[in-house]
Amino acid sequence: MAGLQSGQKTINPKYFYDEAGSCLFAQITALPEYYPTRTETAILQSHAEDIAGQVGKQRVVIEPGAGNCEKVRHLIPALQPSCYVPVDISTDFLADAAVALNESFPELRIEPVAADFSRAISLPESVGCQSAVVFYPGSTIGNFEPADAVKFLQRMRSLAGPAGSVLVGVDLHKDDAILTAAYNDRAGVTAAFNRNVLLHLNRLLGADFKPELFRHHAFYDREKRRIEMHLVSELEQTVNCGSTALHFAAGESIHTENSYKYTPQDFSALAAAAGLKLEQSWSDPGELFSVNLLSVADCCD
Repeated sequence: MAGLQSGQKTINPKYFYDEAGSCLFAQITALPEYYPTRTETAILQSHAEDIAGQVGKQRVVIEPGAGNCEKVRHLIPALQPSCYVPVDISTDFLADAAVALNESFPELRIEPVAADFSRAISLPESVGCQSAVVFYPGSTIGNFEPADAVKFLQRMRSLAGPAGSVLVGVDLHKDDAILTAAYNDRAGVTAAFNRNVLLHLNRLLGADFKPELFRHHAFYDREKRRIEMHLVSELEQTVNCGSTALHFAAGESIHTENSYKYTPQDFSALAAAAGLKLEQSWSDPGELFSVNLLSVADCCD
């Protein structure tokens, strides 16, 4: 409500991920315009053994924002984790994903945690206090403002433990046209994903948003190196959120997401600010995306 009542109306992107939103995002990852998922998948497939050699086998693997748990499938045979802990805000979606993963890897102990990973995560007691590999694929690190990304990486450093590792996917700064197309697919799935957040808010806030009265708008701000996603009101309207009335002028927007893109040097500096050392990066031939292995820096407890 604070975001919706600010000068530039905003919604935290975590509210995208109700069950319907999680399903829509899974569809987005398969779209021809959306390069991050297939590019990162190819990197993980090509370098799984190298990654396992760096982080070690038989470790606990923790994945905040695990979604459908698809990407970890490419690492499990090489990492041979002692336990896998997927964390996601969408409880039912997470439960289904954990069951599907267990069918593929029946010997793997899976301990799903339904939680908001933007806050402190409480791990199951059965996981213990082992140093872990925190696996954070995709480009979700870019959804944080840089200062908040540092705080998030600090939490991941604590979650990993003093001898642990953090493996992070990072979408790289690149040509505007590639980025703009990725967030404006021809099939309109990203637009549906963006509008679906309003249906989620209707349930959470007792609101009466009409998604069809808002237009999806996504663009790349090259100076700030971020994609901005908005929902633009098509007309002057009033939306009721419980007892609070929100007024929209025609053309006024709700800022629903940022997705920052990093150069390798910028991400290394971001990690260092969080007390993490960039050990190695793996990328694709076109340098669209990178997977980065971070360790706890010597200066940190």
